[in-house]
Amino acid sequence: MTKEEFLFELREKLFGLPQDEIEERIAFYHEIINDRIEDGLTEEEAVAEMGSIDAIVEQIMAEIPLSTLVKEKVKPKRKLKAWEIVLLVLGAPVWIPLVIAILTVMLAVYFVVWSAIICIYVTDFALAVSAIAGLIGIFAYLKAGNPVGALFSFGVGVACAGLAILLFFACIGITKLMIKATNKLLLSIKISFIGKEEI
Repeated sequence: MTKEEFLFELREKLFGLPQDEIEERIAFYHEIINDRIEDGLTEEEAVAEMGSIDAIVEQIMAEIPLSTLVKEKVKPKRKLKAWEIVLLVLGAPVWIPLVIAILTVMLAVYFVVWSAIICIYVTDFALAVSAIAGLIGIFAYLKAGNPVGALFSFGVGVACAGLAILLFFACIGITKLMIKATNKLLLSIKISFIGKEEI
C-alpha cells in the first residue's frame, strides 16, 4: 500500500470526527511515514510498519473524548428547514423521553453490574473479619476451658481466611474484566460515531 492509499483510507475511516482532528491525525501519520522513508525504508515498508488502519483508528478513538464525537455528530451539516424544526419541536414529547429512558436503562444496568461487584468485595471483607473473629475465638474458648470449641473456632477462622484470600483474587479479576469491558463498550460507542460519508 502506498502512502497516499494509506492516508486516503485512514481519512475515510475517520470520517465523522471534527475536520481539524482528521487533518491533525493525517498530518501526524504523513510525517511519520516520511521520517521512515528518510531513514531508508521504501514507501511500502514504511506504510507496512504503521500497522493496520483499524488498529490506528481504535487508538485514535480511545484518545478522543466522547463529547467531541457527539458534538460533531449532532452538528447539522446544513441549515435546518422550517418544516424540520417544526417536526423536531412537535416530536420532542416523544423522542426526548425515549432518549432519556434508553440512557437511564443503560446507566441502571451499568450500576447494577458494579453494585454486584461491590457486593462481592463486601462478602470478601466479611469473610476476612470472620477469619479474625474465629482466630480470636480460640482464646475465648481456651479461657472458658473448651478445647473442642477452640479447635472448631480455629477451623472456621482458617476456612474463612482461605475463602477471603481466594475471593480477593476473584474480585481483582472481575474488576479488571469489568474495566476492560467498559473500555471496549466506550470504544465501540465512539467508533459508531465515525465511518464513511454517505452519498
